[in-house]
Order: sequence, then structure tokens, then C-alpha cells
Amino acid sequence: MQTTDIAVVSGNATVPLRAPGHGHGLLDVFRSRFLLRRIVNKEIQVRYRDSILGLLWSYIKPAVQFGVFYLAMGVFLGLNKGLENYAIYMFSGIVVMNLFGEVFTNASRSIVGNGGLIKKIYLPRELFPVSSLWVAWIHFLPQVAILVAVNLFVGWHPTWIQLGSFLVASFIVSVFALALGLIFGAADVFFRDAENFVDLINMVATWLSPVLYMWVLVENSLGSLAMTVYMFNPLTVAVELFHDCFWAPTTTRPINPEQWRVVPHLFSVWTPIAVLISVLMLVLGDFIFRRVERQFAQEL
Repeated sequence: MQTTDIAVVSGNATVPLRAPGHGHGLLDVFRSRFLLRRIVNKEIQVRYRDSILGLLWSYIKPAVQFGVFYLAMGVFLGLNKGLENYAIYMFSGIVVMNLFGEVFTNASRSIVGNGGLIKKIYLPRELFPVSSLWVAWIHFLPQVAILVAVNLFVGWHPTWIQLGSFLVASFIVSVFALALGLIFGAADVFFRDAENFVDLINMVATWLSPVLYMWVLVENSLGSLAMTVYMFNPLTVAVELFHDCFWAPTTTRPINPEQWRVVPHLFSVWTPIAVLISVLMLVLGDFIFRRVERQFAQEL
């Protein structure tokens, strides 16, 4: 389908209008950066409308979450006694899962949530899930800042490679969460049960990654085969990269290898696999989204 109409996107930049399903998927997002900024601003304003604390909730929510988990796992189960700086170990994993959960949840509901706008005008539908990623990063960075501040207080001494682990882990989580958000966002238009599946995935994701416990417990309890399957989860790799960046450099005494050690081949094998899986999932998510987006307005 060809069109001759032109839509102004940003300043002097223009792009040809295309029928839904005939665009370039996520590539159209890069050509619509002005619209992306407007949608991100709108999402922030809507979320904190009539809110007294506003963006301070980015600090309060993870603080409460940390307190609950620390009492349950660190104090009641005594994990803080067996692992140095367990609070940092746990919070670094929570930060990863908060990023994943927010991107995945909001992206999967972004199409239905913006149904009124989608039915009125055409714009790249991928803008809505991608805007969820940007909003999540606005909340993610304050949590990282708190983590860094606490680490500096206890004597954080990361290497450049460990700092690089943070960037790679953030990339893995962002891409993987956006990929799932595209898939479930498209499914949510046709089947509202998709939102329940999203909630279930978020509920178990924290427990399927070494956020509150050490990965060696999986290997010791279930064996090497289960451990291999466990490591194919990109979130497991991302959490361990965060531990290597933020927690391991804060330890002052040798860690008992029965409690924690760097996952064998974490950097040479599992990290490239996690990156590859995340990228392939994003390609798949973009493909599925483009195949069904032409029916969004009708179904909504």
C-alpha cells in the first residue's frame, strides 16, 4: 500500500504515512524521536498527576521492597549472617528485577492503555512499548544511584571489567523485557488473559533468578543439567553480572565457594548467549507485533 501524504515528525524531519503493518517496526521509532519524547513526557505526567511525592516514589517503592525481602530472607532465614554484605547482594538483584518488571508490565499494557489514541490517528505503534522502556529507565537510574552511594560507603572497588558488567546486564534486561512487552502487548489486544500471564511471569521471575539466594544452591540441589537450563534465562545472567559489578567488589574477605563464586564461563559463554537470546527475542517480538498491529484499531 502506497501513500503520498506526509506527516511532520520533528522540526524539519518528515516521514511518509504508512498503513499499519506496512512500516519498519522498531526502526520507525528512531525516525519518530519527537513523538517518543512527547509520549514519555505524557506517561510521566499521567503517572504522577495529583501526586505529592512524584518521582520520589522511585526511591520509596524499592526501599520498601528491599526492607520486606531483607527481613524475610536476611533476618528471618539468616542469609545475612552467612554472606558478607548480603543487603547489597540482594538489592543489586532487586534493581535488575525492578527494571525488568516495569518495562515488561507497562509495555505489555501500553497498546490497550493507549487504545483511544490508536483508534484516532496513526503513528508507529511501537512507540508505546518503547516509551515504557524509557520511563522505566527514569525510575531505574535513581535506584542505581542509591546502590552506588551505599557501595562507596562500604568500600566499593570495581574494575573496569566489572563496571562493563553493569552496562551489558542493563542492555540484556532492557532488550529482553521490551521483547516480551511487544509480544504480550500485541496479545493483550486480542486476549485480556495476557495481563494475567504477565503478572504470573513477574511473580515467579524473581525466584527463577539468584536475587534472594545464591546460584550455587541451584547447582547443589538440582545438579549440573538443571543449572545449565537455569543459565539460559537471560535474567539469571543479568543478575549475576550485577552481583559481579556491585556486590563482589565490596567483599573484604574470601568468599566461601560453597556460598558464592563467579558462574563458570559467565563472561565467555553465558553473557554472549544471554545477549543473543535477548536480541533474537526482540526480533521475534517486533515481527509478531508488526504482523498483527494492523488489527489493533479494529479490536480496540
